[in-house]
Amino acid sequence: MLMGAQKSIHAGKAKIDFNVDLTQKLCGALLLPHIRQSIDPFSQVIARLSIKHPNLFGRNEKLEVLWNKGLDDSNILIAFRRPRPDWTSQQSFTIQYSVTPETAVHGLPVDHFSHSGSGSVNLCRFSAGVDFNEPSTSHWSSTTGIKFEHVHPINNDGHMISRDVDGFPITSSGSAYDNMVILKQEAQCAIASDDSFTRLNLQMEQGLPLLSRSLIFNRFKFVASKGFKLGPTFLVTSLKGGSIVGDMAPYQAFAIGGIDSVRGYREGAVGSGRSCLVANSEFTIPVTKELEGAIFMDCGTDLGSSRHVPGNPALRQGKPGSGVGVGYGIRFSSHLGQLRVDYAINAFRQKTVYFSINSVSS
Repeated sequence: MLMGAQKSIHAGKAKIDFNVDLTQKLCGALLLPHIRQSIDPFSQVIARLSIKHPNLFGRNEKLEVLWNKGLDDSNILIAFRRPRPDWTSQQSFTIQYSVTPETAVHGLPVDHFSHSGSGSVNLCRFSAGVDFNEPSTSHWSSTTGIKFEHVHPINNDGHMISRDVDGFPITSSGSAYDNMVILKQEAQCAIASDDSFTRLNLQMEQGLPLLSRSLIFNRFKFVASKGFKLGPTFLVTSLKGGSIVGDMAPYQAFAIGGIDSVRGYREGAVGSGRSCLVANSEFTIPVTKELEGAIFMDCGTDLGSSRHVPGNPALRQGKPGSGVGVGYGIRFSSHLGQLRVDYAINAFRQKTVYFSINSVSS
């Protein structure tokens, strides 16, 4: 959900993309006075550098290097994909390093949960792994992967920390970092016609006891969505949720609230628990060929599981644990992508505007 400027150049067979992206948070900050006072709009500007090589060693091996840099976060991703026959698994090797503010769980809700202030916790993540994409059968596709992940929290000054502002551990190990080896299985089903679509995504992650003090857990997530025409209008409903058992750090909690969850709340402001359930419904009405109006309702709950998160950060921050958001918006299609503007009201009658662009390609 980005907007901005892009420039592409070719160096031999490699393609280099330069982007400056503005997220929906910038636009929301400019539209709402109470958000404008608590967010620096320029903190949402992201510079992106993408380097792609389609034939690295002369056998159609693909290399991609992606670097995103904002004022508060950064992300570096290196991906190498090796071609395989269509009837065998496609291999993808990835290395990733990121630094991001941890506001979804450790952020402090303000303005009736419509905004999350800094909790002075940032997460540095390093991961390396390999994915095997299985050949598609009928409407199903699946991916199996294994990766090593190292996570260590830092404060806003860049110093390593192991406890939050209230003195509770941030990591599962209680030390300055967590290590884990994760086996991941993902399956997807997509069925579409001119009048409807059905999508299902299932993910399961298993923490393996291969390292000393490695986290051992099982995490399950699902997303199911259904869309269909009602005369000239279109109705989309979705249900998503998940649960985690075993070892757990607070930053692994399911965060509820935000533009991709329950609109009207900031990210994680509804709750953060070991389990969650979120339902969304959106009804779109065509106005012109390019313009649609939308009415939506979102609701989410942590299913009472926030007390099982180590340190119970949701209780300490006064998060309600469940929330409902309703509102309306517009969808405008252009050559840049689909422009989306949503006006949402949460259960505390706090109003939030979301502004984003779904890019057609990158």
